[in-house]
Amino acid sequence: MEIPNWLVIALVVVGLVFLIIIFNMLGLWIQALFSGAKISLFSMIGMRIRKVNPRLIVTSKIMAVKAGLEVTTNDLEAHFLAGGNVARVVQALITADKAGIPLNFKQATAIDLAGRNVLEAVQMSVNPKVIETPMVAAMAKNGIQVKAIARVTVRTNIHRLVGGAGEQTILARVGEGIVSTIGSADSHKSVLENPDNISKTVLAKGLDSGTAFEILSIDIADVDIGENIGAKLQMDQANADKNIAQAKAEERRAMAIAQEQENIARTQEMRAKVVEAESQVPMAIAEAFRSGRLGVMDYYQLKNVQADTDMRQSLSGSNPQTPPTKV
Repeated sequence: MEIPNWLVIALVVVGLVFLIIIFNMLGLWIQALFSGAKISLFSMIGMRIRKVNPRLIVTSKIMAVKAGLEVTTNDLEAHFLAGGNVARVVQALITADKAGIPLNFKQATAIDLAGRNVLEAVQMSVNPKVIETPMVAAMAKNGIQVKAIARVTVRTNIHRLVGGAGEQTILARVGEGIVSTIGSADSHKSVLENPDNISKTVLAKGLDSGTAFEILSIDIADVDIGENIGAKLQMDQANADKNIAQAKAEERRAMAIAQEQENIARTQEMRAKVVEAESQVPMAIAEAFRSGRLGVMDYYQLKNVQADTDMRQSLSGSNPQTPPTKV
């Protein structure tokens, strides 16, 4: 039976591809073989098929074996496929092992997949990090503002690294502790005389609880005097009281003006009624003459009384608003 040409060509192509893969993997396999990393050639070919970087896995396995760590190839592949940084995890395991820090592969991969730099965390456990707070301003009981800057020495707590709060939480808590300590001081002088009291008080509060770090020390780097907040607040309160008093005085003045206007209106109304009443007096006298109720002598007597009243007003210097009515 004759074999078709296309099948022969396909077999040749497959064979060439297989030989190329083997040739590329051969050097890596030999390196793993002489390094003591037990990884077969077919496992490397399977990594290529599973889209795993064989060189990265082999190199990491060689580093772990040479450092005396027991890490399986499947674990390294699984972490790679999960999107983790295999090389960084192995380096972190080696560093932790040399420094005597308890850290296993499962913890390291969990930290790495959580987005933390596990190698940097291990290095920070060996070499603590110093973080500096921004300028924190607080007011003592005597009203004087005190400004302070603190340096916080922390090291990583590996067991709380997953789910623990970061540096920003440490800075916020330390700042809050500084404000509380300065605020409880009777005078700014006591803060300036013993700035270490701030460190001791803040450190005793256990501010690293629930964080990924352990606070080793809190040192006050700088202390300075700010404004006299108490005096400023008193001045603001005095200005506010003055404005309130002025507003109330203006209100009373407006009420007095309104009352005066009302009184003037009432006076004018009364004067109008008086004028109207006086305009009816001559008519009443004429009616009394016609009806015989008023005689000539009575009229002259009335005129005398009126003249006497006008004379008295003239001598007293009074200036009545309404002129006397002529009868």
